[in-house]
Amino acid sequence: MGRARAFLWLGLTVVAAWLLSCSVVGIVAGDWSLHPGRRVLKAEGLTRAIAAENHADFAEVAVTADDGVTLRGWSMRPAHGNGDAVILLHGVEDNRVGMLGYAGLLLRNGYAVLLPDARAQGESGGTLATYGVREVADVRRWYDWIKRTEAPRCVDGLGNSMGASILLESLRTTPGFCAVVAESPFANFREASYDRMGQWSGTAPWFGRTVLWPAVETGFLYARWRYGVDLDQDSPEESVAASKVPVLLIHGKKDTNLPAYNSEMILARSGVRGASVELWEPRYAEHTGAIGSEPHEYERRVTGWFEEHDAQSQN
Repeated sequence: MGRARAFLWLGLTVVAAWLLSCSVVGIVAGDWSLHPGRRVLKAEGLTRAIAAENHADFAEVAVTADDGVTLRGWSMRPAHGNGDAVILLHGVEDNRVGMLGYAGLLLRNGYAVLLPDARAQGESGGTLATYGVREVADVRRWYDWIKRTEAPRCVDGLGNSMGASILLESLRTTPGFCAVVAESPFANFREASYDRMGQWSGTAPWFGRTVLWPAVETGFLYARWRYGVDLDQDSPEESVAASKVPVLLIHGKKDTNLPAYNSEMILARSGVRGASVELWEPRYAEHTGAIGSEPHEYERRVTGWFEEHDAQSQN
């Protein structure tokens, strides 16, 4: 009897220690996620060179978010454009510089481009990155700005990683996009958290979904209690399912950062309201790497998607 009691206490102690460790990990991971590092902008010369190469007007621009935060970005408009514009959204711990290659591609094809820094990233204000909870309203501000200032026929969107996820989430508050392209998004932030926990522990996402579940749950509860941020609101799959905006998903099969099943989940949930949603999975592309692994096919698919649906919106 004494031995059984000792084993019971040992088991309870191990479980308690594990839950305590998970709680600490969850709090640290939650704080890190909400406070990503800022990358300093260091490419003004390259930016102006891309604008000049494409005979585009270049301007530093800013808008004020709903909560008073100042958001900053670049605007480039080609002298002989096609009348349409694209908002480009970067990934976490990056800034608008990371979207310059995409800007050059779109400028060559006649699109005006807007490259904003996400809140708490680059030169934009704010202290928290919320992966869509607050950023969807920021996207709406930029959308309204470009519609008012540039008066394009169509406004499209293109995002990478976190920017792709935010772009898809914004469809519920900014339904006026003619078409969007999202590369390497997460299906929902909880799924992304399982991926991250699996990566940090050197295991697969199932480990984060099972053994490390208490850490993920603690991180979500901490974010809500400490900062008032409900990360369960971050769900691109739900936004796409409820939207009529045409969506091209791109996800490399070799993406180990956010595995391709995230986009497959979004595709599986789509079509509730008849939206056109397609998925391209380049075989050798890593995270947001399609433009590098298959540049010609990437350009063909992206510009073709915009051209097709921009034309349809005018009919």
